[in-house]
Amino acid sequence: MSNLTQRLEGAVTSVKHEFSGLRTGRASTELLAPVMVDAYGSKMPIAQVGTVSVAEARLLTVNVWDKSLVQPTEKAIRESGLGLNPSVDGQLIRIPLPELNEQRRQELVKLARKYAEEGRIAVRNVRRDGMDAIKKQKDDGMGEDDAKREMDKVEKEIEGFIGQIDALLAAKEKDIMTI
Repeated sequence: MSNLTQRLEGAVTSVKHEFSGLRTGRASTELLAPVMVDAYGSKMPIAQVGTVSVAEARLLTVNVWDKSLVQPTEKAIRESGLGLNPSVDGQLIRIPLPELNEQRRQELVKLARKYAEEGRIAVRNVRRDGMDAIKKQKDDGMGEDDAKREMDKVEKEIEGFIGQIDALLAAKEKDIMTI
């Protein structure tokens, strides 16, 4: 049961991480977390090539440590699919966050729903694995009542984690749509 709980918590943490990368109109350093930069012959997270900070409510800055990585970093941000248009000032990259229009907000809500569904699928996979393990124990001599009790425990645990994902989604949708 503790292994299942650990995997379920991992699924919820993954959804939280995905949601943190969705833009809501306010600057957040987590917005650039998924950006990968071609540096030194491999892909590196942007946090490993420079310091990401919030300069103003609608402005992010990336202070790139190595001058040779300024252009690849700018290119990675531009091509990340986040709809950002960075400008370079020496080793500092300024990233203004434009206002979100209604269409972009709807797209972000759809993306949030997709991330939540992926989280629910991960939770259901954990449920299946837990149920399979209980059935195996039942075949190995576990009593019918004990198996039923364990399955109910797993089911209750699953419902709680799906509820957490739904609550996270509702909060993120509200955050995206109200600014």
